[in-house]
Amino acid sequence: MKVPMNCRKCQTKALKIAAKVDGVRSVALGEEKDRVVVIGEGVDAIKLVKSLRKKFKAADIITVAEVK
Repeated sequence: MKVPMNCRKCQTKALKIAAKVDGVRSVALGEEKDRVVVIGEGVDAIKLVKSLRKKFKAADIITVAEVK
């Protein structure tokens, strides 16, 4: 997910929001500054984006893939 995060507080808030979504097993910051990596089973990506957009006004799905 790409989320505009300018400060440490914003990063923490984005991680907390993502962790609350059903099916999420782990959440981490990506290698790039504005990325949140979400891993889980049955995670509704659309619901996750909507939750992040409520707080950050902009959030985009970068990729959805099966973890092997």
